Amino acid sequence: MAIEVITREDLNEFRTLLLSDLNTMFNSKPQQQKQWLKSTEVRKLLNISSGTLQNLRVNGTITYTKIGGILYYSNSDLEKVLETNKVEATPNLFNRK
Repeated sequence: MAIEVITREDLNEFRTLLLSDLNTMFNSKPQQQKQWLKSTEVRKLLNISSGTLQNLRVNGTITYTKIGGILYYSNSDLEKVLETNKVEATPNLFNRK
C-alpha cells in the first residue's frame, strides 16, 4: 500500500481550484429561468412597490394573466418591456468642449 504525502503547495493548489470552481458556480446565471412570475417575484426583480406594479398593469405597460386570484407575468414580456424602455447613456457629462 503506497502512502501519498500532501504538501502545502498541494493544499494551496486545491484551495485555488476550489475557490475558482465556487466562484464560477455562484456567478453563473441559472440555466433555465421561470417562464411565469408571480407579482411578488416581479416586484423583487424590478425593485418596485405593489402600487407601481398595479399602475404598470393598468396603463398597459406590463401584460399579465390572471388565474383565480393570482396574477402571472411572462418573463419574456418583462424582458421586452425593459428592452423597449431602455435609455441609452450619453457619455458627454465629463467631456470638455
